[in-house]
Amino acid sequence: MTSRAERIQQTLSASFTPTKLEITDESHKHASHAARNGVAGGETHYHVTMVSPAMAGLSRLARQRAVNDALAPEFKTGLHALAMTLRAPDEVPG
Repeated sequence: MTSRAERIQQTLSASFTPTKLEITDESHKHASHAARNGVAGGETHYHVTMVSPAMAGLSRLARQRAVNDALAPEFKTGLHALAMTLRAPDEVPG
């Protein structure tokens, strides 16, 4: 069985062909929050840093919507929050 982080990585890689993709599980920072909402076992809060040509020409909101749409199945199965840093390759400092 794959972890949520692995599924996020697979989905974003397939959807956006990123040149950089970092996924950080931040669930431990929100353990009491998740417990209050009936979610056990973590894997609820993540931060994604992604650089992809697919982000070029998109507004910040459009980028976030594209990622949220790609990860819709994860949100339906317990992913609660996703912080995102999304860039096109030409926006990354040298």
